[in-house]
Amino acid sequence: MKQFIDYIPLLVFFSVWSLDERIVSIAGYQHSVGGIFSAAEFLLATSILVYGTLFIVQKKLDKFQWITLIVVILFCIPTIIFRNVAFLKWKAPIANWLFASVFYASMYFGEKPAIEHMMGHAVNAPREVWLRLNKIWIVFFIVLGVINLTVAFTLSEALWIQFKVFGNLILTFAFVLGGTMPVLAKYIELEEKDANPSSREKSH
Repeated sequence: MKQFIDYIPLLVFFSVWSLDERIVSIAGYQHSVGGIFSAAEFLLATSILVYGTLFIVQKKLDKFQWITLIVVILFCIPTIIFRNVAFLKWKAPIANWLFASVFYASMYFGEKPAIEHMMGHAVNAPREVWLRLNKIWIVFFIVLGVINLTVAFTLSEALWIQFKVFGNLILTFAFVLGGTMPVLAKYIELEEKDANPSSREKSH
């Protein structure tokens, strides 16, 4: 559910970008809707609305939600003001590198590495395993940032937008399945056996 809520602004961004540019009149005020700059406006407004609502309801945002919101504000506003999409193209790379910095710092400050904070409630694994996974995620975020930067400045706007909205999600999902779950699988199986006494009896 949380991941879907975080994804709402990007879906709105993609939907508005996909529209043919048109002039919309509301209460006598005319504004252009559709295209990249309009999409940036909607991304900014939707992000503030979504994360503002979450903050009111939950009384807090996690570190990654704060980073996402701040990066959206910092890169959407100059994109809109200066009508220069280059600002927006830096948003995803910077966000990923900030995520990598948070994961790195978490190994030296605080009781748990970031990945354990995210997944420790579901899996009981030794600290050395979480530290190893945390390092793997640092590399992932650094590489994903480089990929986003390359896609943004070398491919067409359409391919960049599609990768921004869907490609990052697919790569992250694939990394969770291929790079994270295999490391934790052993501990998930142990928890399932501990939770099912009948399976232990059959093994004797």
